[in-house]
Amino acid sequence: MIGSMQLGSLLSSGKPFFIISVRRLGFTLLELLLVLTLLSLLAGLAAPVATTAIVKAKESALRENLQVMRHALDEFFSDNGVYPDDLTVLVERRYIRFIPKDPFTGDADSWVLESSGDLPGVDNVVSSSANLARDGSYYSEW
Repeated sequence: MIGSMQLGSLLSSGKPFFIISVRRLGFTLLELLLVLTLLSLLAGLAAPVATTAIVKAKESALRENLQVMRHALDEFFSDNGVYPDDLTVLVERRYIRFIPKDPFTGDADSWVLESSGDLPGVDNVVSSSANLARDGSYYSEW
């Protein structure tokens, strides 16, 4: 180790002075492979959690959309004594602002309109998705 006095005298002597430092300029292949392996493991663990969260959000949106449209159908019936012929009547008469999209089909026109047969018109709406829900039921049965 060179003291500060010795370093100063070497620099002021006018003689060439070289400090050789050993520095690594990059990572070894083993270090890179280790980091990539750890990242892939973390991604593999996070993927199922992310997809489950997306399905939960879609199911929640579907429940909310069905509840809003069914409530609007009931309000329409209580005001008019009949059910509407289709969902666009609810928008035209301002019972809802717009027909929501089915989160599983991604389309606002894919809803299945049901009529109980007692009265003409649409008295229920369900999803047209044939997928299974997380609880084992079909979305079309909600």
